[in-house]
Amino acid sequence: MNNLDLVTIVIIAANVIISYKGFGDFGFFEKYKFNVGAVRRGEQIRLFSSGFLHADNAHLFFNMFSLYFFADVVIALLGVTKFIIIYLGSLLMGSLLSLYFHKNEYYYSAVGASGAVMGIIYSAILLQPGMSLYIFFIPIPIPAYLFGIGYLLYSIYGMKNRVGNIGHDAHFGGAVGGYLITLAFAPWLFKTNLLMIGLLAIPIVLLYVLRKAGKM
Repeated sequence: MNNLDLVTIVIIAANVIISYKGFGDFGFFEKYKFNVGAVRRGEQIRLFSSGFLHADNAHLFFNMFSLYFFADVVIALLGVTKFIIIYLGSLLMGSLLSLYFHKNEYYYSAVGASGAVMGIIYSAILLQPGMSLYIFFIPIPIPAYLFGIGYLLYSIYGMKNRVGNIGHDAHFGGAVGGYLITLAFAPWLFKTNLLMIGLLAIPIVLLYVLRKAGKM
């Protein structure tokens, strides 16, 4: 997972350029960040533009570093066009889930490519379920699917308990976007990786059940 495709370079460059523009221009940052009130007034561009802004250098680096490690898996197996659709579709799904959960919080704001990146990560896990990951401070490889499931379960916990200044709902929505769009593009996975499809759906079903039960 170390080949840097041109489209990945372009996406990383766009994130860096737009984020640094936002770092130095408060008006630009405020105009294009995700904000519930602004979106509900008709500024739908923020559903996408917010995904290219970041809060700080660490936020930007972590998202682009994660994209670098997973992008080529999706590109190699589905192609550039489908990769772009998954990236942008996951970004939109993350923003829409944030809007759904915070629709009455007119001052709620968020930025970051995390939703799009989580979509690419979940797509890569679906396509290559045998992948293993090395996580900081953990000396042994972790199966990628366990990371994906665990991260979304943590996202549910974070959404429910408002843990940290993190857009857990955008992360979750992005993963759902990557999951659904990948299955639409690669229906053969239902024959080859049906168990993995079911395992990765566990957090998604859990969130739905909790929401229907009024616990989210």
